[in-house]
Amino acid sequence: MAQAQQIQLHVMDPEAKGASSSRGPVSPRPDYRPPRSNMTRWFRIALYAIFVLGGQTAAVMLSRLYFEKGGTSKWVSTLVQVVGFPIILPYYFISQRKTISFTAALNTKSSTLLLRVFAFVYLGLLAAGNAYLYSVAFAYLPVSTVALISASQLAFNAFFSYFLNSQKFTPLIINSLFLLTISSVLLVANNSSERPAGVSNGRYVLGFICAIFGTAAYGLNVASQQLTFRKVLKSESFKVVLDLVIFQSLIASIATLVGLFASGEWELLKTEMDVYLLGRTSYVMTLVGTAVSWQAFVFGGVALVFELSALFSNVIGVLGLPFSPIAAMLVFHDKMSSIKGISMALAIWGFISYGYQQYLDERDLNAETDKDSQVSKA
Repeated sequence: MAQAQQIQLHVMDPEAKGASSSRGPVSPRPDYRPPRSNMTRWFRIALYAIFVLGGQTAAVMLSRLYFEKGGTSKWVSTLVQVVGFPIILPYYFISQRKTISFTAALNTKSSTLLLRVFAFVYLGLLAAGNAYLYSVAFAYLPVSTVALISASQLAFNAFFSYFLNSQKFTPLIINSLFLLTISSVLLVANNSSERPAGVSNGRYVLGFICAIFGTAAYGLNVASQQLTFRKVLKSESFKVVLDLVIFQSLIASIATLVGLFASGEWELLKTEMDVYLLGRTSYVMTLVGTAVSWQAFVFGGVALVFELSALFSNVIGVLGLPFSPIAAMLVFHDKMSSIKGISMALAIWGFISYGYQQYLDERDLNAETDKDSQVSKA
């Protein structure tokens, strides 16, 4: 029993999906069947991580291209961060056509339905606010400054995960958070932090404040997603991941469109398209590519929250920050320095540290499950 109690220090509430590597209570259920292979699950996790890293890198590059070539609308920049969800709708309806039951939906308790609606609206508005805050930050601050502030999202996410999801911290996890943060700090310390031309003192301060609040909002959003999986959706089905991604993005898109039309920026879109340096077709393709890239990032991030935890999802996101300079070197011919190489090495080291902790948790949990299974058979 002492060993089991020790393991519980690393394991969340049994209902908590993704709080740690475990997926359910330690004691096997009467109908418990051992998983066919842990390799399948870790393959999915690796695939989701690729979505996060690839989507984030592509989205950052395309966002930079949009502003460098004449884009100026903060609301358009916000909209493309949340409006890409229709690309997963065909898969959603095809994969769920046999399981969708309108009778079951009608029989759902009104209190449960209202709770789900409230959760999706809350997450959607939080996502829209986070996207707009980052758009303002990128408009008024150097990219390096925003990246430095964004590195603190690990601290915000750890703070919110501790209170919302009872996240436990081990030396390996703390070491991972430290290395990933230092990695990002080294990255931006190597870059110039000069104020963009034409930005006043007031707008510079506004951009700084928006970057801080945007980072905090993102950390809260990811921690809230884990809480929603655990307390509201309460399902082992992957359908809940698609539900959360689609409805969160739908609410965020509606809120952003309201902001776009209320601000009057929509009247300037035709002019912006005409003066775009790469032409009208490239303008549209840039926005479409940005939307698809951000959607890949969001989908992968939510799936990682479902499979493991909000903190792990955030670790993967911060892991991708040092890889952006490589993409910038290939696309925009930026210079690659030794500091950037060290930053990348520290990021990989931090990720391995966190991944090893996940491996230890999974190994101990499986050992305890096998032991309890043998005792029950005896």
